Amino acid sequence: MTDMGVDPEQLAAQIRQTTEDALRQAARIQQATQEPEQQREWIRQNNMIYGGLIAIGLILVQPFLTVTALDWSAKICVVAFSIAIPLLAALILINRQEDFRRRPTVSLVVRVAQSIALLLASVGVAAGFWHIMWLAGATVIASGFVALMVHSAGYVGLEGVASAPAETAGSRSGDDTET
Repeated sequence: MTDMGVDPEQLAAQIRQTTEDALRQAARIQQATQEPEQQREWIRQNNMIYGGLIAIGLILVQPFLTVTALDWSAKICVVAFSIAIPLLAALILINRQEDFRRRPTVSLVVRVAQSIALLLASVGVAAGFWHIMWLAGATVIASGFVALMVHSAGYVGLEGVASAPAETAGSRSGDDTET
């Protein structure tokens, strides 16, 4: 067995530094979530998401309205959207009230309804595409997961940069003025 020459103290220091950096990043993101303007932006984004999912649901379900025999993917699509569309409509109304009051609701019922509506709308979209072609349904599922990761990485990256300590921005501007 070869000895790689890893210094345990140096490794422990790197782990401590990484942990501290992660905690600072988490604190910046937590602080950003408490900002009223950030909360209002989430309300606006949620309205766009809910409205888009309602529109997608209506488009996907429309061809099934006159069909008498549906396969399993079509049935799943119809049932999922029959539950999701009213919940999404209610969530749009709640968001209007949140926007009026300039603060988000803290209701557990609303959070549960939001989770159920988004899950069922996602299932409905995947089942609708699966009905057209199984490969399309599988691709929608896979790309949905990738989109979720991209959105999360982008949000964390933006909030990490937007909430960076002031001395970092100040030192950059100071460097520019000296040249």
